[in-house]
Amino acid sequence: MSMSLRRVGGKEDGGIDLLGWWWLPGPSGSSRRRIRVLGQCKAEKKKASPKYVRELEGVLHRFLPSIQHPWVNPIMAPSALDPVVALLVSESPFTKSTLLRAMSSPIPFFLLHVPPLQESASEIEAERIENIGMAVWNSALGGTHGVLEGRMEVRWERDLSNGTARPGLWWQRERLSSWTPDSTSSPMTDLDEEFKLKATV
Repeated sequence: MSMSLRRVGGKEDGGIDLLGWWWLPGPSGSSRRRIRVLGQCKAEKKKASPKYVRELEGVLHRFLPSIQHPWVNPIMAPSALDPVVALLVSESPFTKSTLLRAMSSPIPFFLLHVPPLQESASEIEAERIENIGMAVWNSALGGTHGVLEGRMEVRWERDLSNGTARPGLWWQRERLSSWTPDSTSSPMTDLDEEFKLKATV
């Protein structure tokens, strides 16, 4: 997925479970640009409700108070800070109301339903039939006037031979290979310092 994410935990996490960067092609497609990611993870048996979308919206507004529109398209406003995406990851499916809430949000939302791994053959077969994963984003992220300018698609790809599945990114109708900067570089360190500053405000 070309994301470099770090798990955030503790009492001072401010409602954030995942923090990091998403490395995607720039306008020319020749080099990668970074998009800030703030994420939450849910591991519940019941379907994920709209309250989680509302919570994540509140998290973004809380931690980015100095940016009037943190999701602004950097191509439209070159002087803006890195755009921000809200990532909601759930082991259970999203309700219809949850999807509608995310689709109507002005904040770029990426909803990812990743079913838990199954060990037994019977569980795997049941998962193939009943619990297919899903990856979807709203127009504020993937639309022509969104952060990605309509140039990217996300598809849930399945291997019919063994039942495994995962989300895949497609850039201008070509599958996008996963890429992140070298682990010795500083992007995550810089982001950690920024997060600490926001959390203490």
